[in-house]
Amino acid sequence: MTEFLASLQLLFDSSFFALVIIPILIFLARVADVTLGTFRIIFTSRGQKYLAPLFGFIEVFIWVAAMGQIMKNVNNLIAYFAYAAGFATGNYVGMFLEERLALGTLLIRVITPDTGDELSNDLHAAGYGTTKVLAEGSSGSVSMIYTIVRRKAVEEVVQIIHKTHPKAFISVDEVRSTMEGIFPPQAKRPIGTFIRKGK
Repeated sequence: MTEFLASLQLLFDSSFFALVIIPILIFLARVADVTLGTFRIIFTSRGQKYLAPLFGFIEVFIWVAAMGQIMKNVNNLIAYFAYAAGFATGNYVGMFLEERLALGTLLIRVITPDTGDELSNDLHAAGYGTTKVLAEGSSGSVSMIYTIVRRKAVEEVVQIIHKTHPKAFISVDEVRSTMEGIFPPQAKRPIGTFIRKGK
């Protein structure tokens, strides 16, 4: 046991540990805490008062550990590089995971030059609820069709819209939370929403 501890101490005191192992640990710590920070911001913007603080606690804990190692190796330029590289990579990883998980609910607004009946029917047939409003555009009467969908379904909805209106004006806004409504039954409820299927 004594020999093992002595060997471990030699490893900790070696230049290899300071120049290779420490920077790698700092890099991984920064990737983890910045990724968690991305999700913390998402949950904060959606009013998740339990998840956001939890992610924030873990994020700051990891950040403090990484900064502690930086302070211990203040003359190690490789550690500084690893810190910066980990921050940049963490931003990419956070956005990549958020995009893959497709968290949240979106409002899709479509403006069509006709009554919009065909588009409404197509969306209803696919299981999506719609609200239609008649309005006046720069070139005459138009219809504004609103539908709220889970983020994973946006591509499908846009395809349905383009089938009847290839050049329709489409805008997408994020929705913090919803209550009631009509959603495809096969879709699962994502993290960070309060959606209940209407009767």
